[in-house]
Amino acid sequence: MLMVAIIASVIVVILDSVSGLHARWGRIFYAIEWGFTLLFTAEYLARLAVVKHPLRYARSFYGVIDLLSILPTYLSLLLPGSQALLVVRILRILRIFRVLKLMEYTEAGGMLIDALYRARRKIAVFLLAVLTLVVIFGAAMYVIEGPENGFTSIPVSMYWAIVTMATVGFGDITPLTPLGQLVTSLLILIGYGMIAVPTGIYTAELAAGLRQRRKVACPGCGLAEHEADALRCRCCGAELLAP
Repeated sequence: MLMVAIIASVIVVILDSVSGLHARWGRIFYAIEWGFTLLFTAEYLARLAVVKHPLRYARSFYGVIDLLSILPTYLSLLLPGSQALLVVRILRILRIFRVLKLMEYTEAGGMLIDALYRARRKIAVFLLAVLTLVVIFGAAMYVIEGPENGFTSIPVSMYWAIVTMATVGFGDITPLTPLGQLVTSLLILIGYGMIAVPTGIYTAELAAGLRQRRKVACPGCGLAEHEADALRCRCCGAELLAP
């Protein structure tokens, strides 16, 4: 029921942002939103009342999310439009995974986060290289094209370089000189090549993490994958045999 209420409240906020629906059903959306807010407020106060350390809970990740899920409605009384921030309620779905202890999902998420953490230095070096190219190509295009062709400053030219490297191509700033078009073509080719770099880095770390798992079947439940230093099965607790 909690997940249904969270998703329903977010859907109401999204629908209320559509001008046509707001004009026709605005009052109903407003009443429904206050109903959800009062429900979540009662739940938040109940949690504060029953936990052993209320202040610790209020400062925890889930406590902050619970507070943010109700605060915008009350702020909307003073700041009209702030209720759109209620979409933060979607983060409360994370509590469902924690409460129900869906190990398949939480463990998979942990593996993804661990792989990202192990790849952090390589990704940082990659981002530094990208930033360097953005500065160099941005400055070059500022000199080549100039303000008369839309490259009014180096920051604007850097914005163009980022859009071009990402192969997005908004078209709001385009080179007009032959040399500028040649540089643009070169940057697009570089962008295509660099898109695959962080994906490869992350995939390699993820594969390395998977290889570290012991391929030892549990004698109790038959689960085949365990952490490299695991002594007992993470599912049934049976002692694992040496590989």
